[in-house]
Amino acid sequence: MTTPTGEHAFLEELELNVRSELTIVETSEPEVDADGVPAAEWLLDPDAQRYEVGLHSLLSAVETLEYGSRGGGDPDTAP
Repeated sequence: MTTPTGEHAFLEELELNVRSELTIVETSEPEVDADGVPAAEWLLDPDAQRYEVGLHSLLSAVETLEYGSRGGGDPDTAP
């Protein structure tokens, strides 16, 4: 089964967008409270954690669709 060109382009763009968003989330600086202590030291934001987990799940799903439609193979070793 082959993927139509338009769908393949959509999946590639979606993958790039998700990877970009993950980079932003993973490299963002923790907020600093009024007392100068980073909020990350005393409290982990569950919404931020859920968002990051959701992005990783979405990326996995996109890779499965994108590389699975090409006939399988490991996305990390695909060209």
